Amino acid sequence: MSAVADVLLTGGKIWLGQKEGFAEALAIKGETVLACGSATEMAALAGPSTEIIDLEGRLATPGLYDVHTHLAHFGLGLKNLDLNPRKITSVSALLDEVAAAVKTRAPGEWVIGRGYDHSKLSENRHPTRQELDAIAPDNPVYVVRACGHVGVANSVALTLGGITYETPDPDGGAIGRADGELTGLLAENARAPVASKQPVPDLDDYIEAIEAGGRMMLSYGITSTMDAAVGMSNGWTEFDAYETAKATGRLPVRVSMCLIGDKERNILEEATEKGYVAGSGDDMLRVRQVKIFIDGSIGGKTAAMKTPYEGTDGDHGLFCLTQDETDALVKRAHDLGYQMAVHAIGDAAIERILNAFRAAQEANPAADRRHRIEHCGWLSHEQIATMVELGALPAPQPDFIYYFGDQYVEVRGKEASDFAYPMRTWIDAGLRPSASTDCPVTPLNPFAGLYAMVTRTTDKGTVLGADQALTMEEALNAYTLESAYASHEEKIKGRLVPGQLADIAVFSQDLFDIAPSEILNTTCDMTLLGGKVVFQK
Repeated sequence: MSAVADVLLTGGKIWLGQKEGFAEALAIKGETVLACGSATEMAALAGPSTEIIDLEGRLATPGLYDVHTHLAHFGLGLKNLDLNPRKITSVSALLDEVAAAVKTRAPGEWVIGRGYDHSKLSENRHPTRQELDAIAPDNPVYVVRACGHVGVANSVALTLGGITYETPDPDGGAIGRADGELTGLLAENARAPVASKQPVPDLDDYIEAIEAGGRMMLSYGITSTMDAAVGMSNGWTEFDAYETAKATGRLPVRVSMCLIGDKERNILEEATEKGYVAGSGDDMLRVRQVKIFIDGSIGGKTAAMKTPYEGTDGDHGLFCLTQDETDALVKRAHDLGYQMAVHAIGDAAIERILNAFRAAQEANPAADRRHRIEHCGWLSHEQIATMVELGALPAPQPDFIYYFGDQYVEVRGKEASDFAYPMRTWIDAGLRPSASTDCPVTPLNPFAGLYAMVTRTTDKGTVLGADQALTMEEALNAYTLESAYASHEEKIKGRLVPGQLADIAVFSQDLFDIAPSEILNTTCDMTLLGGKVVFQK
């Protein structure tokens, strides 16, 4: 081989992919992998100007592909109150955080927080409107549960949204009431009136958010992501922000844009009018998927289930769309050539989207479209067989087991929870599940997901369905090649083989040679994108 490498990685352990195994060294030419093999073989490809990166015994893998995040909204949220369960462990602590923020705001200025998990608060409940009113009588306050499907507003925010005790529940939504008063709790479509009154970020805000969030991704070894609902909050401005970020060199990671194509929120038609088609773009930014929401979340008890939630009076969750609406929206995007990436968590919701996939394919067959069910957490063996038949893919978040697993047991029972996000069953069925975080629903931390896939253990130590555990090779494969496959990109990324993009993560520990508990203590030391070092610890 006569080509001279631009970059040579050596002195460590390089995982090329599940089928390819390991190499001692890797050569990069331009943006792609040139060759891989022994240290001696690769040294022969070095020239006077070749950059030598000494791995110093560390593990390198293909760059991680977090194939379901909300990158722009994660970046925006970095300016809001951080209410994640690692720091907020009680309602009183949450209220203290809000009260401190109120002191820095002028009357009428919004206070917005995100990330609390009521099941991890010592009181095991949501905050209330009355509690928020006591500390913020003159400011609109809105705090959002980690799942993003439920939030609590104070009286000022509810008034701005025009919500009173007499306001009827909207289709696909619920307004919390108790003892003749509003509790402040808003679920699913009931959130919209309050959300519509919050400050609207402009184009520059979104670009700044994309850049800040993307740089944080690189610090975890994440080199690609799918933004799972571009346009969901601020329409075409979000699409413009990605294109402008790329054009001005402010897009740190590779992005697949999943356009919101829902009943109320929809930029698919505008994209079509402006000439965008599925697959348009390049290796940094591409239009590929369309997103709709069928239901909510397990933790918020809004995921649509065939059987009721434990401890409720027949509560089955919520549907955001009827079957007819689902069928029409899926058919429209399918006929335009898009891959669907549909939010469906409960088995009733999964049934609804599988019906729509079948109808769309029967009306207009499209081989290898790979329509995806995002989350796909609670389903039956029969539904898995239907997914195989239809060529549909599960797009789960394994770290949900780690962060939310104990709450699953509380609201669905242990036996059902053991089969939540059944990675082993999916793989055995040939379904090729990917892996992602849904950040900011959970922290931008791939190690929690890897730990959960390998151990099926929650953050409180509960084991859920040990028979669904994977090997580290399988777990990393889900976070690399299968995530690329889930976006029709397996020919250019997901493995470190000649011709594929030289997107590489270097970790502080050898994930293949440490105790499972040590996975959570691993960090990313270096990240390369297209052969260039873009993060170094």
